[in-house]
Amino acid sequence: MTKAPARKPLISGNWKMHHNHFEALQLVQKLYYLLTPEDYEAVEVSVHPPFTDLRTVQTYLMSEKEPIPIALGAQHCHWEDQGAYTGEISPLMLAKLDVRYVIVGHSERRELFHETDEDVNRKVKAILKAGMTPILCCGETLEEREAGETEAKVRRQVEAGLAGVKPAQVGSLVIAYEPIWAIGTGQTASAEDAQAVCALVRQVVAALAGADAAASVRIQYGGSVKPTNAAELMAQPDIDGALVGGASLVAEDFARIVQYRL
Repeated sequence: MTKAPARKPLISGNWKMHHNHFEALQLVQKLYYLLTPEDYEAVEVSVHPPFTDLRTVQTYLMSEKEPIPIALGAQHCHWEDQGAYTGEISPLMLAKLDVRYVIVGHSERRELFHETDEDVNRKVKAILKAGMTPILCCGETLEEREAGETEAKVRRQVEAGLAGVKPAQVGSLVIAYEPIWAIGTGQTASAEDAQAVCALVRQVVAALAGADAAASVRIQYGGSVKPTNAAELMAQPDIDGALVGGASLVAEDFARIVQYRL
């Protein structure tokens, strides 16, 4: 399947638990000066700061004469609109801050905080209900990969995450394939391996929601994405963007990934 022109690449920076609100402001200010109108025309960009930084980043993105075309994203949310959930953040709270994208089911949330496929599915539906777009993550461990279980693991996570979601909604969201063994390790799946799994994700979407949804859904690759490998990854027909971790914490590196086509 060739990459559809309508699938504008999405490069997302997941800052994880890094940067206080002063550092966050400095980072988006640097990005503003490094990126050009041509970059925004070619690539959609989102940044996903910690919750404590969201208001600061939102205010800055709206502070210029024209809003800066960087989408604000969050790293996580609860599936309820409100309630006695100490420490949690609701989708409606994020939507009020003009958050556009919310990462769901990241392997660190699944592995460290024991989020289940059912939890992830609830969040996907809640994010869509609040008018935002989920970035649904999937990926296998090194042990699962070596055991030949990559396809089964990824298929299960995508099917479970999208259960009960309408086909039109499926086509509008983002799915991120992040092999767990490549996150923060410096190891990266080869472009061919990443393409193979992203193509599998698109096949699963086609079976669940139809050909139109599969043709329009955007599939990111994540896992030690760097300026040196971004272009090769992005050249693959089923890779429509990148979910960037460590390299997104340095404005110059993240800008070079956004500018992979140059």
